[in-house]
Amino acid sequence: MIKEIKLPYIADNVKTAIVLEILVSVGEKVEKDNSLAEMESDKATFELPSDTSGVVTEIKARKGDEIKVGQVMFMIDTAAEEGKEEKAAVIKEPGNDKKNLTEKAEATEPGNEEKIPEESVENLPEKEKTGQEPKKKQQREGEEIQAKADIPASPSIRRMARELGVDINNVRGTGPDNRITQDDIKESVKKTLESVKNGISDEYELPDFSKQGNIRREKLDTVRRITASTMATSWQNIPHVFQFDKADVTELEAFRKKYSPQVEKEGAKLTFTVLLLKLTAAALKKFPRFNSSLDMKNEEIIYKEYVNIGVAVDTDRGLLVPVIRDPDKKSLTELSIELNTLAEKARNRKIMPADLQGGNFAISNLGGIGGTNFTPIVYRPNVAILGVSRSQTEPVFINDEFKPRLMLPLSLSYDHRAIDGAEGARFLRWLCEALENPLLILF
Repeated sequence: MIKEIKLPYIADNVKTAIVLEILVSVGEKVEKDNSLAEMESDKATFELPSDTSGVVTEIKARKGDEIKVGQVMFMIDTAAEEGKEEKAAVIKEPGNDKKNLTEKAEATEPGNEEKIPEESVENLPEKEKTGQEPKKKQQREGEEIQAKADIPASPSIRRMARELGVDINNVRGTGPDNRITQDDIKESVKKTLESVKNGISDEYELPDFSKQGNIRREKLDTVRRITASTMATSWQNIPHVFQFDKADVTELEAFRKKYSPQVEKEGAKLTFTVLLLKLTAAALKKFPRFNSSLDMKNEEIIYKEYVNIGVAVDTDRGLLVPVIRDPDKKSLTELSIELNTLAEKARNRKIMPADLQGGNFAISNLGGIGGTNFTPIVYRPNVAILGVSRSQTEPVFINDEFKPRLMLPLSLSYDHRAIDGAEGARFLRWLCEALENPLLILF
């Protein structure tokens, strides 16, 4: 029995995933739960497991393909035995059929016997060399025309592609034998329009940098591509306001150092980010508009009666934002363990899409790197984000004299459509006072 392995449901609002690696080959015997492919979707990397045992008879995806949820990726013969693997190995892999047919066609193509090897042309007399160059050019043009003719698409589909400005050579067919359909052309147009709308495409004409010296090009990875799209869309659609303040965290730092050993016994660290999570959760309950989302289509503001906070994590693939759920209901030790676990999963490419979903507010702490202030971009559908910079000891005038105090710079970015300036200032000042004296939140 042949079993189809499809890309399963991943998370809410996640409709596609990119193939990072194919981990099996045609003819290979796999067991249930063996990994078939490494996938990446919405900043999360995960492995696609087989839900059955058998022999891989066909692979319908390639590295770099964007796969839709529900799309077939592998065919597995569940009745096949190990002795049948050799037979299974000759069943097609993507591109094998076309390659074999092309080789046969080339072997019988009229005029092939007249092709001149590239290296032999240089050894010909000048007159003969000149005569062979036009012939080589004609051969190359003929091969290009033949390659385009080999694309499985009807004349009406080719005409449709021309009228819509679609390069049919860049369209992957989903019909029988990879035949290009109307839906494939429409999907290509849709992706182009969405890329422009989401800010991926940029019509700015870059100069030729290679004239100035050597250059190197790299394809944007999935994380950077999604980040570029999301940030461009947020910046274009959200009228940002930036609020700055400083909190005297001298006493809070003393508290952190005192109770750090207790948390370290549980295998985690009591960091400023953990303390910020707890106090920011209290601030979001005090100022519910910061824990909301705007629904401009229905002209409504959606207040959430739960608190989920995303925490930006710096990884080798870019910025990921795992979500801590219900920090208002968890102890500092529980938050320390959970934050440490999610950060490690993010850095080791083990985080799942669900771990990145559902945040109402975000914290980006760059204090470990440096800087005095920065203005983070609000991540839709949130309406605010808190930026944290490096704390520094500064002279503060207290009771008619200057005293050294540890000051923490905070930057609050918020959507001016949902939040007014006065409310933004009150939120940030309340959070500063809570950091300066955490007991205040009890009142």
